[in-house]
Amino acid sequence: MLTHERRKLILDYISENGSASVTRLSELLGASESTIRRDLAGLAELGKLNKVHGGATLVGQEYMNREDTINVKVQKNYEEKLAVAEYAAGLINDEDYVFLDAGSTTFLMTRFIVGSRATFVTNGVAQAHELARNGCRVMILGGELKDTTEAIIGSVAAANLQRYNFSKAFLGANGIALKQGYTTTDTAEAMIKAIAIEHSFVSYVVTDGSKFGRVSAVTVAPVDTCCIICDRCDKDEIKRKTVVKEVSKEDGLHDNS
Repeated sequence: MLTHERRKLILDYISENGSASVTRLSELLGASESTIRRDLAGLAELGKLNKVHGGATLVGQEYMNREDTINVKVQKNYEEKLAVAEYAAGLINDEDYVFLDAGSTTFLMTRFIVGSRATFVTNGVAQAHELARNGCRVMILGGELKDTTEAIIGSVAAANLQRYNFSKAFLGANGIALKQGYTTTDTAEAMIKAIAIEHSFVSYVVTDGSKFGRVSAVTVAPVDTCCIICDRCDKDEIKRKTVVKEVSKEDGLHDNS
């Protein structure tokens, strides 16, 4: 196969799927991995795709394969996350049965949940501590503790979570893209998020606008399974797929449902 033919097929595949690994492209095209890497490097130089470790993504998407600690994540885009957190907390009623995951924006939500009579279930150690200190009824999942995010994960946590049915769930995401949906870096955390969505009447992804167009290793769920609360969303294709609420301290609430 000629180089230009192979590169066209690579672009066609990534355009359809959003991303591709070197290994997958090598299998599809019957070319060596070293040849595929050269093709990706050449296409990246032309601005046709983003070359990332182990593969490539569409232009306009960013691939993330590492995760910061919860303390670092809270400080990134802090003001935007705080506005989103305040609005999201205001959606919780006293009769709600709520799942709160271990994300940075969900942690900030706890600042605005004081004396609520709702029942909270969380896999976030920091979230559980703050909710209890604020006088809320909170249950924390048992299981394995993930050091970086202080999240309770694993098969024991997943089995515990299966017992609950929530009126509302609030979740974080490392990336949001139309093709890949809501993504995170860790399979075990993705499983917890997916179960929470499945067991909730309505689910919200709470995030700052930097997460749109980013892709992480593991898909949690399709875009249309959750509403999104964010400070800004410039992805019209996302707005056409699900309910997106944009919140800012300056402009107030914009409903793009």
